[in-house]
Amino acid sequence: ARYCETSVKQVNRWIYRGELTAFQNPGGHFRITKKDFREFLERFGMPVREEFFRSERKKTILIADDDADLADGIYDMLQNRYRDFQIEAVYDGYEALITVGNINPDLIILDIRMPKIDGLEVCRRIRKNRVISNHIKILAITGHSDAYDRKTVLAAGADEYLLKPLDKEVMLDYVEQLL
Repeated sequence: ARYCETSVKQVNRWIYRGELTAFQNPGGHFRITKKDFREFLERFGMPVREEFFRSERKKTILIADDDADLADGIYDMLQNRYRDFQIEAVYDGYEALITVGNINPDLIILDIRMPKIDGLEVCRRIRKNRVISNHIKILAITGHSDAYDRKTVLAAGADEYLLKPLDKEVMLDYVEQLL
């Protein structure tokens, strides 16, 4: 809306009329890829500002764990190792889904047992949305292997599974493999 100097309501009209291709993130908000947006601008004779379309995207990691101390510890560990990455931490499944839609991370380190929406449901919702899930890798972590076995977690959409308590070096190895 800011780019076109119009209202969000007008952008929604373009989407509903099929003029502007968009997808809904797991939180229900519309998102538009730069490719689709550029095609829209060109089709309707609107100005295309090249600097807007240059790809300068940093790799992004999202940490989602209701144990704030653990999430913050993982954040600090990754921030020290990957200084040029964007790293974010959230503390429940609902926040995780909203943040996935906003930042479209390359990797999610996802606790399976969380309040509001558990990690299995977060995995399922991300994988259900084919537009955003194509490149997202999910490293599921849990301290409850009796309730959440590897097979169940991977079937929900996780790419890898790691048990708590976390070994720093093992975790960093998984992060490297998934990125």
